[in-house]
Amino acid sequence: MSVNLQFDHIGIPTDEPRPEEFWVPESECWVTNPRTHPQRIEYLRFKTKPELEPGTPEWKLWNMPHIAYRVDDLEAAIAGEEVIYGPFDPADFARVVFIHKHGVVVEYMEYRDTETWFGQKTPWVPP
Repeated sequence: MSVNLQFDHIGIPTDEPRPEEFWVPESECWVTNPRTHPQRIEYLRFKTKPELEPGTPEWKLWNMPHIAYRVDDLEAAIAGEEVIYGPFDPADFARVVFIHKHGVVVEYMEYRDTETWFGQKTPWVPP
């Protein structure tokens, strides 16, 4: 079965606070709304980063950019994939998971509500 992937955003780790960050308790990080950035960039600022061996998939999750796709069926999307974090609900609008594929971190997002981001009214519009 093929999975329909739609580009959602690029996630960039940062150590600098950004305006309008939202707290994600599950991953203990602040994120910005990629829908408000012209290039669909989400900044992630972690409360603490675990000490991991550089270059491992888990290290990449905390230290390297990721690409995020919208999917219709999260379970089907991760079948046979190398899951490195999740699945979990960062907020009430989506369920997400991070996988390691082709040497990079990929986030799959199954939305329940495409009209908001952490309660902020910002409808999802395809780029």
